[in-house]
Amino acid sequence: MRRALKWIGWGLVLLVVVVIGTVWWLLRGSLPTLEGKQPMTGLQAEASVSRDALGVVTIDAASEADAMRALGLVHAQERYFEMDLMRRAAAGELSELFGAAAVPVDQRMRVHRLRARTDAHLAQAVGGNPQVVQAYVDGVNSGLQDLRVRPWPYLLLRQSPAAWTATDSVLTGLAMYADLQDPTNQNELAMRRIREVAPPALYALLSHDGTEWDAPLFGAARGNAVLPTADALRLSDDPRSSPTGGEEQDVHGSNNFAVAGALTADGRAILADDMHLGLRAPALWFRVRLRYPDPAAPGGRVDVSGFSLPGLPAIVVGSNGHVAWGFTNSYIDNADFVAVQAGAQGITTHEERIRVAGGADVVLRVRETAWGPILHERPDGSGEALRWTAQLPGAVRLDFADMARAGDLDQALQIADRAGIPTQNLLLADQHGRIAWRLIGARPDRAAACPPNGTTTIAPATCAPWAIRGDGSPALVDPPTQRLWTANGRVLDGADLAVAGNAGYDLGARGRQIRDDLAAKQRFSEHDLLAIQLDDRAVFLEHWWTLLRQVVGSSKDPALKRLEAASRQWEDHASADAVSYRITRGFRSKVQDIVSAALLAPARHRLGDDYLEPKLPQIEGVLWPLVSERPTHLLPPPYPSWDALLADAARQAEAELAEQGPDLAQRTWGERNTAAICHPISRALPAFAKPWLCMPADRLPGDRDMPRVQGPTFGASQRMVVSPGHEADGIIHMPGGQSGHPLSPFWGAGHEDWVHGKPTPFLPGETRYTLRLEPPTHR
Repeated sequence: MRRALKWIGWGLVLLVVVVIGTVWWLLRGSLPTLEGKQPMTGLQAEASVSRDALGVVTIDAASEADAMRALGLVHAQERYFEMDLMRRAAAGELSELFGAAAVPVDQRMRVHRLRARTDAHLAQAVGGNPQVVQAYVDGVNSGLQDLRVRPWPYLLLRQSPAAWTATDSVLTGLAMYADLQDPTNQNELAMRRIREVAPPALYALLSHDGTEWDAPLFGAARGNAVLPTADALRLSDDPRSSPTGGEEQDVHGSNNFAVAGALTADGRAILADDMHLGLRAPALWFRVRLRYPDPAAPGGRVDVSGFSLPGLPAIVVGSNGHVAWGFTNSYIDNADFVAVQAGAQGITTHEERIRVAGGADVVLRVRETAWGPILHERPDGSGEALRWTAQLPGAVRLDFADMARAGDLDQALQIADRAGIPTQNLLLADQHGRIAWRLIGARPDRAAACPPNGTTTIAPATCAPWAIRGDGSPALVDPPTQRLWTANGRVLDGADLAVAGNAGYDLGARGRQIRDDLAAKQRFSEHDLLAIQLDDRAVFLEHWWTLLRQVVGSSKDPALKRLEAASRQWEDHASADAVSYRITRGFRSKVQDIVSAALLAPARHRLGDDYLEPKLPQIEGVLWPLVSERPTHLLPPPYPSWDALLADAARQAEAELAEQGPDLAQRTWGERNTAAICHPISRALPAFAKPWLCMPADRLPGDRDMPRVQGPTFGASQRMVVSPGHEADGIIHMPGGQSGHPLSPFWGAGHEDWVHGKPTPFLPGETRYTLRLEPPTHR
C-alpha cells in the first residue's frame, strides 16, 4: 500500500509537471521571433525589425509597402488579440468571442451596421494607396500564421483568430469613433426631452455652456451662469429627486499644446501631446520608428517615429524630422436625430445576425431611414433616427498615413484636408519654428438652414440628410502669442462655433491651467513642457477647500469635527499622499449630486420612462454661483437652508471615507486613485490569477481637472514632447508596455517611467534584437 501511495504521489507530481510544462510551452508558443532571419511572402527587398530594451520597434525597409508589411507582422505578433477586440467592438461582434454577456454591447454598435457600410465603400476608405494597405493586411496575416501557437488569449477562450482584412483596418479606425464619440448620441436627446418639459429658466441653467474656467483659443470665457430670480424659477415648486451618487464621467480626450520658435533658445518649435483614454495592459498604442525611401518625402526618405495603433498602417501621432503632430478630441456636434413619424415611408429593415460563442445566434432587427438607423422606437412606430459621421463614406480614410511625408506646416495642413478620422483638434509644429491649430477629420456638412442647436439638435423634417467633409475647417496658424493649447474644452466662438456645435465640451479647468502655465514663462525646453503635462496642482478645487473649511470650521457635529481635523492643511496638489484634496473632492461631488438631482427633478418627474440622464460637463458654472449666492428660491428641497445642505454634503463625504477606516488622516488620494491597469482578458480569470495580467497597483497622483490626468483605469494613454528636427531631445511615456504577452521581456516595459513621470527618450534606444525579413526567393 505504501509503495502504491508513493507511486501515486510521484505520478501526481509528474502530472502536475507535465501540465505546467505544457501550459508553459503553449504560452511561449505565441511569443514572436525577435532575432535571426525569416522569409516573408510578398516582401520586395530585405527589411529589418529592430527592438530596443523597451521593445520599441524600428523598421528599415526599401519601400513604404515593405515597411507596412513588416509593421503588420509586428502588430499581429505583439497585439493580435487587442486588434481583434478593436475591430469586433466597432462591428458589434464581441459575442462571437465572449458569449451571451457581450450581446447588449454588440447590439449597441451593430445597429449602425459599420461592417456592412465599410464593405460597401471600402475603396474610398482605403484611400489613394490600396497596395500599401493590402501589404499591411498581408503582413498581419503572415505574422499570425508564423506564430507556433495562436495568441494566448484565444487558448483561454477556446477560440481561433479570424484572418485580418482591409475592412478590419477601417473598423479599427471606426472603433476610435465609438470611443471618442457617443454612438447613441444620448446627451443630445436627453437635453431635447428636458427642454420640452422644463421651465425655460431651469433649462437655461442646465444648458449653460461655459464657466469662468473657459480657456478657448477664440473669444472669451462664457463665465458662470446668472441665476434666475424667484419670479422665473423656484425649485421648491417641484418634487425632489434623490441624488444618483454616480461617479463623474471620464473625459475621452487629451491635452496638447505647443510653443513656437520665438519662445525657445534656438528657434525650435516644441509640441506636447497626451491622449486621455482607458488604460490597459498592454498599452493601446504601439511605439515604432519607420524608415524607408520615398520620392514624395523631403530628401527622398521617410524617417518617422511615434505611436501607431495596431490595426492601422500609420503613425497616428509623432514626428518625422520636419513636422510633429498630435490630437485632442474636439467634442463638436457630429450627430443629429430626426423625428420619424408613425407610418413613415422609405424605411428599410435589415436583419443583423450576432454570433454568440456557446449559444444560439441573436438576430437584431434594424429599421433604417435615409437619415440613419432608428435608435428609439415607440409602440406606434414613431421614434428618432440617428445620423452619425461614423456611418458615412469617408469617415475613415487611411490617407492620413501621408503625414509621415509632410515637409512643413503647409504640407501637413493640406494632408489634414484629406484626413478621415474622428474630428480632432490637430496641433502642428514644424522644423522652421512654426505652430498651428486646425480642426481635422470628418464633420457634418449641414445646410445653412439646418445648423446644430447647442446640445439639443433634432433636425427639422425639411433638412436633407447631410454628408461629411474634412476640408475648409477653422484653423489658427502662427498665433501672435506664439502659444497654442487645447484640452477638450470649447475652442471656437462666434460663427465657427455655430457651425461646429457642441457635443459636450469639457470643463475648461484643465485648459486654463495649461494656458496659464504657458503664459508664466518666456522660454521653453522639452522638459518645461513635460513639467506642464505632469502638473497636478489642484487649482480648480482650492476654492472648494475654502468653502469646506467654512462649513466644518466651528461645527459641533462629530463627523464635521473629524473632517475639520483632517482637512486643515491644503496640499495644493492631487498628490498620492494628499488627504485634504481627497476630502474636498468628495465634498464637492456630494454637493453636485444634491444640486444636480434637484435641477433635474422636474424633468425626471414629468418625463417618466422617457427621461434620459444627461451629462452636465459645465455644471460648475451653475454650482458655484448657487453655493456662493445661496438664493432661497433655488434651495433644493427639503433642506431648510444652504448651510444645512452643505453640512449634509460634508457628512455624506465623511461617511463615505469612514467606510475605508476610522482615521481620516489615512484616507489619502492615492488610496482611492490606485492603478488598476490590466489585460482585457483578466476579467475572465479568478482573482488569484489577475495580478499576473496587471500592472502594479501604484498609488497615482493627478486627477481629471488638471493637466496630469490620471485615474485607476483612465488617463494619459501616452505622453509625447518633441521638436521636429530635434527628436533626439524628445521625451515619451506609455503605460502598460509594448507587448501583449505577459512572458515577453516587453510586458510592462516603460510603465514605471510613466507612473513616476521619469523622462524616457523619444527615439528608440540601443538595439537589443534584430530580425531580418527576406523575400522568399532570397538566397
